Amino acid sequence: MADFDLALRGGTIITPEGRRRADIGVRGGRITAIGRVSDAHRVVDADGMFLMPGGVDTHVHLMDPGSPEREDFPTGTSAAAAAGVTTIIEHAHGRPLRTAADLTQKVDYLRGRSHVDFGLAAHAWPGATDAVADLWAAGAAFFKVFTCTTHGIPGHDAAALKAHLSASAEVGAVSLMHCEDESLTAAAESILREQGRDDGGVLQDWRNRDAEVVAAAVAAMLVRRTGAHASVAHVSHPEVASYLHAERQRGARINAEGCPQYFLTREWEALEHGALRKFTPPARARNDADEAEMWRLLRTGVLTHISTDHAPSTLEQKAAGDIWEVHFGLPGLDTTMSILLDAAARDELSYEDITRVYSETPARIYGLAPRKGRLRVGADADIIVVDPAARRVLRNEDVISRAGWTPFNGRSVTGRVEQTYLRGDLIAEHGSVPADPQGQWLPGAGKHR
Repeated sequence: MADFDLALRGGTIITPEGRRRADIGVRGGRITAIGRVSDAHRVVDADGMFLMPGGVDTHVHLMDPGSPEREDFPTGTSAAAAAGVTTIIEHAHGRPLRTAADLTQKVDYLRGRSHVDFGLAAHAWPGATDAVADLWAAGAAFFKVFTCTTHGIPGHDAAALKAHLSASAEVGAVSLMHCEDESLTAAAESILREQGRDDGGVLQDWRNRDAEVVAAAVAAMLVRRTGAHASVAHVSHPEVASYLHAERQRGARINAEGCPQYFLTREWEALEHGALRKFTPPARARNDADEAEMWRLLRTGVLTHISTDHAPSTLEQKAAGDIWEVHFGLPGLDTTMSILLDAAARDELSYEDITRVYSETPARIYGLAPRKGRLRVGADADIIVVDPAARRVLRNEDVISRAGWTPFNGRSVTGRVEQTYLRGDLIAEHGSVPADPQGQWLPGAGKHR
């Protein structure tokens, strides 16, 4: 009788601390051996390949239920699996989770609809702090908090944010904060509309740098003063990161999430591409030096982790209205792992950094570790087999997401995920995903208290 269900032999295992050539043995969905592995029911020759933990993407919008024509769970998680992401945390703004009953209903709805394991985030509502304890106990992965009214979700002013953070600190809950100061964005919008502006440049002036800096600085300070645990979503430029880092050094449990669009897209692109670059905060990088600084902040831990903020719309949806009315958001699940692998090939990051910022750290922040985020004995066998030398071009026609396009169309990248394993089962190979979803709901940390 074989000792293992699966053996990956001869690959180079990548962890945040380094790399070594070794076999991985899997039994019952868990990693049970690292080293030299004996007989297995299935043996995979990984010679010349990197073995890395599957991506843990903790900021994903799949619009399901709500607006499945933009993205649904089967399609979006197929994109994730093909790209090498094995765990996501999802929240859809169309039907926000505000009560424990909402969470239970969504878990039931999603049974059999996900190709990867998933957590579900709840939405914080100004004045509804009584719901925090119940949602956390029911298994919410985190609370999404807006400081400005966006996607139809009301924003928190400083008083409401302090109340939410205080309530979350009492039960040990985690929050993900979207930081733009509403008074500043509203004032800018009023002026721009009065001027009759509807060009792509509206985005930079409307969702301006001051609004993000002010909101992030206040939010980080309140995290420290309340003793809460939180992340700031989609940090768009180094000044915001510096405020968060300063509060972290003062003792705040504050994380800084980066997204590829703030590294690779440029501020001027909104003038050319309009709604196809409408996301918020918008792109801030103006040149290669700005990009290089963002990579440095990620390497050094000032930016703590990476997520996609996958919020797709089709090309037709992005064309249905002026710059003020069309949906915010970009697709990202299809491309983020490729972007990171290419950054390592270009020496902007190390492969070890990738396992830290896109697997281990987000898993730890949101209570998914030690089960997720690292290749170790006892962890789920969520493993990607990577050819670090493979070259390809990112193309719209290869995007699995319902969006059907990527802002990185035409970009040449080095490094490709050849196989994706979820709990030891092959769920994607060479970009192809089988029809049978195997993903499971991952209750948040509060469920286990």
